[in-house]
Amino acid sequence: MMSDVAAVVLCGGESRRMGRPKAWLDFGHETLLQRVVRLVSVVGGPVVVVAAPGQDLPPLPPSVRFARDAVARRGPLEGLLAGLKTLSRESRFAYVTATDVPFLNPTWITFLREVVGDDDLAIARLDGRYHPLAALYRVSAVLPVVERRLAAEQLRLLDLIESLKTRVIHDAELARVDPEGRTLQNLNTPDDYERALAEAGFKTA
Repeated sequence: MMSDVAAVVLCGGESRRMGRPKAWLDFGHETLLQRVVRLVSVVGGPVVVVAAPGQDLPPLPPSVRFARDAVARRGPLEGLLAGLKTLSRESRFAYVTATDVPFLNPTWITFLREVVGDDDLAIARLDGRYHPLAALYRVSAVLPVVERRLAAEQLRLLDLIESLKTRVIHDAELARVDPEGRTLQNLNTPDDYERALAEAGFKTA
């Protein structure tokens, strides 16, 4: 376990394409949010769940901390700020994830910690696309950058790469950790959800 790595789970999105809150989707004997919290908890550090103002959440273990977006509808950068501020300087790194990744492999988090070195961000780039919600962030370096960008209404999460020392993990490295590429598999639509349930061997909704 890695005591210097926390997890921040962002679940405040509007789930427009899914049509219902992803955090409450059933996935076997638990909800999707409960599953992701359980998976990231394996790493050993604090877990912070960030929700939108007024958002209801399923029951979670008492050790889980909660934060809310200070301003609604400003996207994942606002949620990242809330999560990092909750951690303050308690953890050196935060693994940041969305709530819609039922096949997240905790080994991926361990790998990111091993390769981040002196960099501020370790992020995957798969098929030409970055994955900022499956990435490891150095709390002390990232927090002030996020605060400045939000103050300037620069809300694009990926733009953080411009301001941070970044370690990019490419396809071949990811394949060694997660040969099937399922860690980055997220659920955006009802069809995605149905397929994931079937892949996991659960009854479809």
